[in-house]
Amino acid sequence: MKPSLASFQDAFVDALYGTESSLMESLTNQPGFTVYRNTVLKGTTDALQANFPTVERLVGTDWLRSAAAIHARLSPPTDARLLHYGADFPGFLDSFVPAQDIPYLGDVARLDLLWTQVHCAADEPGMELNDLSQFPETELGNLRLTPRASTRWLWLPDCPAYTIWRINREQLEMPEELNWQGEGALLTRKAGRVHWQAASVADCAFLDACAAHLPLDLAADKAIETEPDLNLENLIIRLVSTNAFAGVDLGRPS
Repeated sequence: MKPSLASFQDAFVDALYGTESSLMESLTNQPGFTVYRNTVLKGTTDALQANFPTVERLVGTDWLRSAAAIHARLSPPTDARLLHYGADFPGFLDSFVPAQDIPYLGDVARLDLLWTQVHCAADEPGMELNDLSQFPETELGNLRLTPRASTRWLWLPDCPAYTIWRINREQLEMPEELNWQGEGALLTRKAGRVHWQAASVADCAFLDACAAHLPLDLAADKAIETEPDLNLENLIIRLVSTNAFAGVDLGRPS
């Protein structure tokens, strides 16, 4: 039976990344296919190296390229825009045996991934603190703050991955001792440049709630659950000042 175009394409992609099949045998035996396969693999490896510069600084170019080649065979790109390639790479590093003595490496990769997402996100205006003043105090609890498309945040509970990422991203010297505790990160974009700063667990919980379209009073509850002594006013002022939100609207809790 003649294979369908879809099945041929799937088999062709599998063959490119090292999974042989009888359907492709006549093609893969040709010398030119090996050259093409190596070119494709180099392209995906180059993309991962470019997309995860902080990981490369930590482990070195040879280590990263070896890991990237293995990952590329297991998880080929699904988008021709290789700038977006690597969504599965942090999880791969979590379980990658040679990385087991670097338990923070997957989280560092997650922060590299967030940087790319912020860099590539669509432009949209940010809200200002005085935008909140147009609403009466009695309605503040019903406000919904919308994170900008170029805002990303992440709470990493197991290790100081943000500090490790920031120091290496900024090419600074690592201190001799680190406070080994969980950390969060907030990445935003201003005037075309990606900015980063530490974020508390309450910051991340509040942003999670806003992203889920919860009104301000429920978003506040989520943040206070993580930090009972939280100064909510300071949190809102700080996050709005980072240009984390695209806008505010008045709605009713559902």
